[in-house]
Amino acid sequence: MSLPETAQHTRLFRSQIVARRFDDQSLRILESVLACKDVKSIMQTRSSLKDFMRSESLAVIRELSQRTVEQKLSVVEFFVRAFALIGDIESCLALKYEGLLLRDIKSSADQWMRVSYEEWLNFAEHSLDNGFHAVARQACDKALSCLSNAGPEDTKTGEPLKHDEAVDVVNRLKERALKFGASSSGM
Repeated sequence: MSLPETAQHTRLFRSQIVARRFDDQSLRILESVLACKDVKSIMQTRSSLKDFMRSESLAVIRELSQRTVEQKLSVVEFFVRAFALIGDIESCLALKYEGLLLRDIKSSADQWMRVSYEEWLNFAEHSLDNGFHAVARQACDKALSCLSNAGPEDTKTGEPLKHDEAVDVVNRLKERALKFGASSSGM
């Protein structure tokens, strides 16, 4: 894609967000913007989009206060995907965490929103891999809470782990998060 086309697609993506169009088409436009071959241009575009999306996501989340949980989760998921495409891992993980917490809070009324220990564990792993040790520990605590509230028969994974094995996996990850967190804080 040429630089003028990239600029045109960038303006189109921004207009989609300003118009509150949080759909797959908007994400495809974003992908096309990021397909530019010019490294200097793509770095500037990513930085500009990162700032724009951070600002817009905050405004949009404030606007969602009166919306249904499903609508909130849909918009949060859109922003998670957009931040992942832009390469803003910090914002991506922060919004993913907010989405999981929202589901967790609402799960007592709607069982389909229940966050599984696997989801918390996966999130903890991503957080740890990206240097967010405290968040990883919190996610491990959430995973352990899920496991303690569920019986062994509720532990579901692609590879069947027994309840005790799942607890051990989460505890090992939590210990790694504690160790890395302590070493990065100079303790």
